[in-house]
Amino acid sequence: MVVEAILNPFKAEKTPWKMILLGFFYCSISILIALTIFRSQSSMIMVFLTVMACFPLVYNTIKMEEKKDLGDLKEKTLLKEHSKALMVFMALFLGVALACTLWYVVLPTDTVSILFQTQSDTISSINSKVTGHQIALGSHFLSIFLNNIYVLILCIVLSFVYGSGAIFILTWNASVIGVAMGNFIRSNLAYYSTLIGFEKVGQYFQVISIGLLKYVIHGIPEILAYFVAGLAGGIISVAVIRHDFGTRKFDHIILDAADLLLLSLFLLFIAGLLEVFVTPLIF
Repeated sequence: MVVEAILNPFKAEKTPWKMILLGFFYCSISILIALTIFRSQSSMIMVFLTVMACFPLVYNTIKMEEKKDLGDLKEKTLLKEHSKALMVFMALFLGVALACTLWYVVLPTDTVSILFQTQSDTISSINSKVTGHQIALGSHFLSIFLNNIYVLILCIVLSFVYGSGAIFILTWNASVIGVAMGNFIRSNLAYYSTLIGFEKVGQYFQVISIGLLKYVIHGIPEILAYFVAGLAGGIISVAVIRHDFGTRKFDHIILDAADLLLLSLFLLFIAGLLEVFVTPLIF
């Protein structure tokens, strides 16, 4: 693709903020195409189109990270190097989520109901399983943590099989989070629409900030965990494709992947604690 020729993995790691714009652009174009050509199935088609657009850059970035494993770098240095790629992935994810949030807020209601139908059904299904304080916090935390572990395993498997297949799950999650934030913002803006003057403007900005923070607090470590696991699976996949297995360097790659997986589990644990014990206290 033309954009990948301009913004290669090396440049992306140098300027990760550009990935936010790139993710926003990819998702917006995908939404336009999905609504124009595949309107009735646009909620999933726009996810697939976004994945197709992101795939080359993500895969090339993982290949570059695998090359770093082939060097004689210490594990601490490797993790620091991998953090650059993770920043790129997180920025790309954020761009997709912000695009979904924006279009959910500004598009007409009938268009939104079609474009984000599957995402909205997913959110409703999740909310129906949580009945406030009727669920003990401990069991609620365990349920969330085990579900996140399941998603983590899918990220690893998809990344190993397809090289960077986890980008589908992560793009899907970005669309769901974007819809959740957009719904929160849109619902509250409708409530505050009766206000006038500067107070109205102030309330608008307050609603948008709260809508973002409600999901960002636990969303950042959770999504980062999925990216870390996806990176681990992708690195092993690329190493196998390059026939590096059976060598001392492959053992180094396995060790690096194991460290990444342990880090992803730790991040998921922190995300679960934040979602169950911190976010409800604030919102």
